[in-house]
Amino acid sequence: MFEPIVIAPSILSADFMDLGRDVAVLEEGGAGLIHVDVMDGHFVPNLSMGVPVVKALKRRTRVPLDVHLMIDNPARELPWFIDAGADMLTVHAEVLYGDELASCVESIHEAGVRACVALKPRTAVEVLAPVIGMLDMVLVMSVEPGFSGQSYIAGSEQRVAAVAAMARQAGAAPLIQVDGGIGLQTAPLVAAAGADVLVCGNAVCAQDDPAAAMARIAAAADRAREAALRGCPEGGAR
Repeated sequence: MFEPIVIAPSILSADFMDLGRDVAVLEEGGAGLIHVDVMDGHFVPNLSMGVPVVKALKRRTRVPLDVHLMIDNPARELPWFIDAGADMLTVHAEVLYGDELASCVESIHEAGVRACVALKPRTAVEVLAPVIGMLDMVLVMSVEPGFSGQSYIAGSEQRVAAVAAMARQAGAAPLIQVDGGIGLQTAPLVAAAGADVLVCGNAVCAQDDPAAAMARIAAAADRAREAALRGCPEGGAR
């Protein structure tokens, strides 16, 4: 069954001097998730929000908080973000080795929070194989993580399709999220390949009318996905 695309605005592109106002606008405009980028200056070359911001957001919005941990030590810091009110926690496969990835996912689930694993653009999708059946969502990065406003890496939709194929083969059905350079031109590419959730930064938060921007992007993505589903003899990319 066709499910509409979910838009997850990234507040990294919001006005930090009036974050409460911006989040209220996004909520009223129909955001499905609020994407919160947490950067530690080590895993990525930038610093951003942390636990206090997640706590404050939890008090101000009913929209689920999608917390993306771009940090070196997610296993140690998971409890902080769980206590702060994260509804979805994303950890990066690149910093979790061996059984650590599955252990992190289990810890997130044990706390009653949804679990997602993110892949940087050069990380092989095959690293997901041991955990694909455990995940609520996979995040395919279509830029190198660390800064907002980057351009979409051409061909990232092929990685989305590869994750969708892996999940289908494993009998799993995690949502597939894409983050990086997503807007009117690129949303249809990843949606047709199997993406369900689109992280949008400047394409939404930097616009005069964020609600209208979200609606346009979602409509373009939905049209592309419906076309892909109609064209696929097996029922679509997912």
